[in-house]
Amino acid sequence: MQVQEQKAPHAAAPAPQERSLVLVGLMGAGKSTVGRRLASALRLPFHDADQEIEAAAGCTISDFFDRYGETAFRDGERKVIARLLSGPRHVLATGGGAFMDPQTRCMIKERGLSIWLRADISLLLERVTKRPTRPLLKSGDPRATMEKLIHERYPIYAEADIVVDSNGGPHEAVMHQIITKLAALGVKSYS
Repeated sequence: MQVQEQKAPHAAAPAPQERSLVLVGLMGAGKSTVGRRLASALRLPFHDADQEIEAAAGCTISDFFDRYGETAFRDGERKVIARLLSGPRHVLATGGGAFMDPQTRCMIKERGLSIWLRADISLLLERVTKRPTRPLLKSGDPRATMEKLIHERYPIYAEADIVVDSNGGPHEAVMHQIITKLAALGVKSYS
């Protein structure tokens, strides 16, 4: 994948009011859907890291995984997220594995406010089995794969600045929970 990495100048970490909001969590948690609504409510631009990666790679994420493997994908993902986080404040939905990469996680902590959309396995399975494009679910038992990912990833996702339960209710309710938690952190307005 030909992705140009833009290095951000070393400067003091931005104040909470200036940080991008970065949604993390497993596939199916609602990061893209909630992210779009959150961006609209806060009058901020929205970016979906997976869509940005596909545009940079010129192929789908599933095709990229098939051709080059997960390691190459995570490298490209890290570069795309670095580019996005070096730009103006926005809402960013990341892929499920992005926050697992220590370098990506460090970038997110330095330049953004991370928000984990936590969901239980039944909701995740209901959502992810509707789309056959999930590379990590192409082989084997989807439930066993999701249980493994929950076991591996939830302790890392728990490092996020904000945790919000995505419980299958309206996405607007999740968005309002995020806004309430931002206010509790002293982040009054993003518009």
